[in-house]
Amino acid sequence: MADLYDCTDPERRAAGLDAAAAAIARGELVLLPTDTVYGVGADAFSPAAVAGLLAAKNRGRAMPVPVLIGEASTLAGLTLRVPRSASRLAEAFWPGGLTLVVEHAPSLAWDLGDAEGTVAVRLPDDDVARDLLRRTGPMAVSSANRSGRPAATSADEAVAQLGEHAAVALDGGPRAGSAASTIVDCTGPVPRVLRVGAVGVERLREVLPELTD
Repeated sequence: MADLYDCTDPERRAAGLDAAAAAIARGELVLLPTDTVYGVGADAFSPAAVAGLLAAKNRGRAMPVPVLIGEASTLAGLTLRVPRSASRLAEAFWPGGLTLVVEHAPSLAWDLGDAEGTVAVRLPDDDVARDLLRRTGPMAVSSANRSGRPAATSADEAVAQLGEHAAVALDGGPRAGSAASTIVDCTGPVPRVLRVGAVGVERLREVLPELTD
């Protein structure tokens, strides 16, 4: 069962971040808060760890796992060229509830599912998550729930669903369970909304009038 760390206490937060970073380096899973719900994370560059994440959630490869990053500048390292549309949207809405789909660099040694050369990337608006991501680098993160079950809005709920599969759980307090992130596909000539969530289409069009949905 995952070791639970109360990240509202500075000492426990520091210890929890150390333990979580070490677990990710070992190829293990970590439960962590994000700005929407709790997530289950793995080293994005460890196919075995990502496979363990999918197995823990009882989820197939048809829905590739998104990647969370700790700094907006990391996006440039994951793709051969950051599309202008992605750059403008990231500048306007990161950190926050916007996921950008881009073509990943072919040299990257990862397997996030049947993604056909693309990766969905987000910079979360959560200090605990970003502090961990700055230590680990990009993490494959999905909502901390078994497929078909409600997403976890507290560390206790995340542990109840996936604690037996994770090494560490970081408790950042309850989440509002707000809307999932909006997803925009930036791989084509015209950016396209794949899912409407935390960031509305009208706000996106203020930045990119050409956006389609």
